[in-house]
Amino acid sequence: MQINSDDPMMIFAGSGSQRLTARICEYLQVPQGKNETLHFSDGNTFVRILENVRGQHVYIVQSTVFPANDNFMELLFWIDAFKRAGTESVTVVIPYFSYAKGDKKDEPRVSIRARVCSDAIEAAGADRVVTMDLHAPQIQGFFHQPVDNLYALPLICERIQSLNLKDMVIVSPDVGFAKQARRYASYLGTSIAIADKERMAHDEKAKILQIIGDVRGKTAVVVDDFTISGGTLASVSIELMKQGATEVYAAVTHGVLAGSAIERIDHSPLKRLFITDTVENQPVVFSDKIEVISVASIFGEAIKRIHNRESISEMFPK
Repeated sequence: MQINSDDPMMIFAGSGSQRLTARICEYLQVPQGKNETLHFSDGNTFVRILENVRGQHVYIVQSTVFPANDNFMELLFWIDAFKRAGTESVTVVIPYFSYAKGDKKDEPRVSIRARVCSDAIEAAGADRVVTMDLHAPQIQGFFHQPVDNLYALPLICERIQSLNLKDMVIVSPDVGFAKQARRYASYLGTSIAIADKERMAHDEKAKILQIIGDVRGKTAVVVDDFTISGGTLASVSIELMKQGATEVYAAVTHGVLAGSAIERIDHSPLKRLFITDTVENQPVVFSDKIEVISVASIFGEAIKRIHNRESISEMFPK
């Protein structure tokens, strides 16, 4: 791995991304920075850097979920700690930005949570943000710092291709994800179908109204950016089988998977669900239906390119 040895780089893990950070460092063949996070009995969080970082280019890796608020606050403390320790720059790597769902004011008297979080990250002193498959790409415009939104698509598609599925069709779980689903279809050389979904409240439950497109006699692969309850994936898979699909697989970048998600997935027609390791502290035990694909190589390559001032867009298909 070619890294400019005259330009120091250090990679640290927040408590929300310990395993992914270790894999990123292994990919880059660099030692992981030493640090620690303490949680006091009153709920306060304390962070401490355990080595000299003055003049260094620092990368702190932290997904903001499980627990979302604690991990986000910890991230802000890390940014502040590194800036006060005299680092040359702090790049915040957020594999899963949980508050990306709060990207708009779609009803009266609510907060635009993603904007509040971006303001806080900026105020803490971050110089750059790296994330993956933002739920709403326009969130990049909430930041004044450079934002790199990476894609898990290449690695997910490679795994799907290895299955040699026959008569495959890519399925978007709703109209909003159709554009990204077309990228999957283009990469895999398949057709696309779209589930018409209606969500009436904030209870993570959605009703599948119809499947738009031909899925009869085909192997359907549902793609999405994240799943929390597993409800949409289960509902779409049931409807796809009703419409004549022979098998149904699913692939999502962020397998948040809380509550009864595993039970819903296990009792659905899904043959297998592929997720990545952007989230690693799920409060559930995975079943045999779930397979984790590591995206450490994508984050590692992006960090290397940022560090060497190279293009990141060249990593992904147009």
